[in-house]
Amino acid sequence: MTKLSLTINGRALGPVDVRDELSMNDFLREYLGMTGTKFGCGAAQCLSCAVIVDDPDGTSYTSPTCVASAVSFDGKTIRTIEGHARDGELSALQKAFIAHFAFQCGYCTAGFLNEGQVLLERLAKAPVKRADLESTIAEALDGHICRCTGYIKYHEAVRDVILADSKRYIVANQ
Repeated sequence: MTKLSLTINGRALGPVDVRDELSMNDFLREYLGMTGTKFGCGAAQCLSCAVIVDDPDGTSYTSPTCVASAVSFDGKTIRTIEGHARDGELSALQKAFIAHFAFQCGYCTAGFLNEGQVLLERLAKAPVKRADLESTIAEALDGHICRCTGYIKYHEAVRDVILADSKRYIVANQ
């Protein structure tokens, strides 16, 4: 058993005792009841289990939870799919996913949404040229697997959020 302390969706948790071999996915789902993060392939290949990890320097990245132990997240700050809405209001990205029906069965949606959110945050700090937008989105979402082939809908939803606030995400005069 190891003590685990971390912050999830803005709330400090721990220290709690967890088995060293317990996956972060099982910890979220079984111990905390946070079932939005899915278990897909069990090999970190589909990324339906990806959560956002926030680094102290203000950058973020996604990390699979199916092959990572819960204790490997000790001291970290993470966000799950449950943390996107605020006061019952869906985020702009969540609304775009719904508008584009970018979820069909919904199993991979959490991973795509988290990756899309990381991209939005990165572009807010370092906007891209409009000409590079399509490839930037495709590169960000690459590696996520959708068994229902909803790739275009996910891509379009992310693009619509970016274009709706182009002054924030797109380099001016490009």
